Amino acid sequence: MASDTLAGSPRTDAEISGLDALEIAGQEKAPSRLRRGWSALWPKLAALALAIALWQAVVWTGWKDPWALPGPAVVFEDLGHYLVSSALWEGLATTARRAAVGFAAAVSVGLLLGLAVARVKVLRAALGSMITALQTMPSIAWFPLAILLFQLSEQAIFFVVVLGAAPSVANGVIHGVDYVPPLLVRAGRNLGAHGLNLYRYVIAPAALPAIVAGLKQGWAFAWRSLMAGELLVVIATRTSIGAQLTYARELSEAPRLMAIMIVILVVGLLVDAAFGAADKAIRRRWGVLDQAGN
Repeated sequence: MASDTLAGSPRTDAEISGLDALEIAGQEKAPSRLRRGWSALWPKLAALALAIALWQAVVWTGWKDPWALPGPAVVFEDLGHYLVSSALWEGLATTARRAAVGFAAAVSVGLLLGLAVARVKVLRAALGSMITALQTMPSIAWFPLAILLFQLSEQAIFFVVVLGAAPSVANGVIHGVDYVPPLLVRAGRNLGAHGLNLYRYVIAPAALPAIVAGLKQGWAFAWRSLMAGELLVVIATRTSIGAQLTYARELSEAPRLMAIMIVILVVGLLVDAAFGAADKAIRRRWGVLDQAGN
């Protein structure tokens, strides 16, 4: 027995040392931050280059006249002038303010509505399917009512942005709360978490991934609703990205129109990157993302 114990100790130490060595070796082989950044960047650059090449190929076919479909060189030259103009930054400031205010209101409404529907059976029976129906309704369909109620004003745009985004946020909250394990809720109650503390310390952290997904989808609906609103509700005294897009179409300025579309696309990509970073941070906190970020 003693010999087995004495013989077993060296094997245990060797196994532990081997595991430590394996872990150290794995850390040494982990790619550097620069290499990880390049691995994430080059597919996007390749896709961008392919899109520009296809765009140029379509222009070379002569499918449309250059005044209707200009080539990439002409558009990017106009985009350079647009980026240094005051019109872009004034319009972007107006659009960003509308997006921030509208999305913040939609998040507040969606969170409260989602929590209420998720925890109250009567509300779920009454409003559960209605929220999904509102989410599937095109934002453009709300504008006749919005214009009838608020005329061509900021309130009409705000109304449609909130209605477009809030159902997605609410559905994210509902699905997140639904998938919180009941055992976790019971454990929280046994530890003394009740009422708001139960939501704060147990339900909200467990539902956070689904809530973030709902926020991301809600932002997409809010941005689409806002762009549609600015195209339809043009306020002469206040420029915006959507209004500038409308003016470019009316004046047949195809290079400027496409330059503005590129700006809208870039803004969407930047916001998506911010949501992606938040999602990655949450997954790393939950232990489902390794240190290499995969």
